[in-house]
Amino acid sequence: MNRPSRPSRKPKQLKGNYAFIDSQNLNLGVQKIGWKMDWHKFRIWLEEKYGVTHAFMFIGYMAENESLYEQMHDHGFLIVLKPTTEIKAPDVEGNTDQENEAQKPTVKGNIDADLVLYAMKELPNYDKAVIVSGDGDFLGLVEYLVGQKKLLKLLAPNRRYSTLLKEFDDYIEGLDQHRSELAYRDRRFTPRKPKQ
Repeated sequence: MNRPSRPSRKPKQLKGNYAFIDSQNLNLGVQKIGWKMDWHKFRIWLEEKYGVTHAFMFIGYMAENESLYEQMHDHGFLIVLKPTTEIKAPDVEGNTDQENEAQKPTVKGNIDADLVLYAMKELPNYDKAVIVSGDGDFLGLVEYLVGQKKLLKLLAPNRRYSTLLKEFDDYIEGLDQHRSELAYRDRRFTPRKPKQ
């Protein structure tokens, strides 16, 4: 008697982990404690340490930074550009008109909604999410991902992240702990040792 053959079960395909990066929070966060991120090293580190196959970088668009966006793309980041707006600083009483005019406007590119949107839109495509930000605006997203067992890590640029995220300390890792691995070093300038 021939038995009908069972359909073979395919092993579950691992999807990989996705990173969602608040570039301004990351950049300003590491600069506040005195260093710059080496974006090439960071992308490799995300892949090697956390299995990140897709790293979405959310950035406010400024025309003068085109070459930076291309460079980050070449390093393996998926760049999501957000239009920016200029917010003029209010005139300061006591300043001359020239001093008030000389104040540079603040450039704002609020990427929070786009980061949340992409993390939710891509949810079926990844195993776990790595959120790179210390911004409390992502509390709802973090809560949801934890509830769905989809959060792997919350990478804060330094130990001064929003108190709203404190309840997720088990997921939080400070990138400042990895400064020696991730810091940019300008190799064009090497000081010469004096001849003896």
